[in-house]
Amino acid sequence: MATIGIRKLRLASIRKEAAQLAITRGYSAAGGGKAKKGGKGGAADAPKASALSKELKSTTVFGANILKDGADPKISPDSDYPDWLWHLLDKRPLLSELRRKDTETLPFEDLKRFVKLDNRARIKENNAVRAKN
Repeated sequence: MATIGIRKLRLASIRKEAAQLAITRGYSAAGGGKAKKGGKGGAADAPKASALSKELKSTTVFGANILKDGADPKISPDSDYPDWLWHLLDKRPLLSELRRKDTETLPFEDLKRFVKLDNRARIKENNAVRAKN
């Protein structure tokens, strides 16, 4: 499960690098946005390989630095992260599923979620009724 989190961080850094490459790419000055005459044209448009080593990519979270003079954070072992972090992407029950269950036997977290979602649904319904009048 911990490797899934690291893979997602790596994918996020790869996507950010691709976005930066797309943003910095511009038109050539000679052709005014057109390809040069006499050239094959295909080789110049190919994306360049990343200058970062695979080892550096697997140990650093690129793009996570928010400070002007700071550095990108290093990826720590899974034991250094809190347990709740690995459960953030777990699927939680929907309101329809919670309504089908007995509220007396629901765990506290599910009961709390049921009350929140039920109140939200009631508010939306009341607002829709008021908007029609």
